[in-house]
Amino acid sequence: MRVVFSPRYHLDIGPHVWPTAKYVLIRERLLAGGHAAPSDFIEPEPTAWDDLGLVHTADYLDQIRTGRLSPDDVARLELPFSSDIADGFRLMTGGTQLAARFALADGVSVHLGGGFHHALADHGEGFCLFNDVAVSIRELQRDGRIRRAAVVDCDVHHGNGTARIFHDDPSVFTFSIHQQHNYPLYKPASDLDIHLADGTGDDAYLHELELAMPEVMASKPDLIYYLAGADPYCEDQLGGLALSPEGLRHRDRVVLDAAGETPMAIVLAGGYAWRIEDTVSIHTSTVIEALASIVRRRAAASPSV
Repeated sequence: MRVVFSPRYHLDIGPHVWPTAKYVLIRERLLAGGHAAPSDFIEPEPTAWDDLGLVHTADYLDQIRTGRLSPDDVARLELPFSSDIADGFRLMTGGTQLAARFALADGVSVHLGGGFHHALADHGEGFCLFNDVAVSIRELQRDGRIRRAAVVDCDVHHGNGTARIFHDDPSVFTFSIHQQHNYPLYKPASDLDIHLADGTGDDAYLHELELAMPEVMASKPDLIYYLAGADPYCEDQLGGLALSPEGLRHRDRVVLDAAGETPMAIVLAGGYAWRIEDTVSIHTSTVIEALASIVRRRAAASPSV
């Protein structure tokens, strides 16, 4: 399985709850555990500004190019802003685009980054400058590679940007399972939303997810984007759900198995555990589950003897 990654994902944002060091640490964990070889990791190119323009407004992109974000814009983004930060987000958006193309070719791919689901067409917010998944969908639709896509968003936070961008678009099915009383305050409707109560644990979460996945698959997507956030974890700083590491790994398996033979691109989205080692372990388990799903797909495709 090809894994999209760049060491440049470790952005210099100063002391911050978003641990951008996690991306490098996940790669190291996969290599140390023998789950991947150095040749499995493919570095992307930054996305083209024209591709960003498939989703984001010309005025917003011009503000970013010229560094004209207002203090209010930066406060809403909740990150320091610089050309280097913008370049990092362009690179990670290109990473999601590359992972999606690999998924179409290989069946399953993983991007050690991405999942910036709070970015809207005309502004960024909540640590999200560009909506990488939306850009990738629009690029593939433009190029005739896919007609329909589905977004399975299992981050602890509602995918408000993705829901708003694809509002009333029958070619993209958006699904978000998230903590109701959490960021963002305003949650525009996805095609399917599951609003979970504070403290929801493994059993209730998995029950709701298992009920939802058939509806996602009924939309008959050509490609699924899975936002495998680590932040439903019980010890996440920005989450209020109560999933265990085992429950999160089971969650990954439910999504991967429900996809059947439909190509899937996995992006990591959020993860802010008090111990960065916990976030890294959860994300690493997602990659391991993706590898296992490839084995299951191949076994299902092999003729019985």
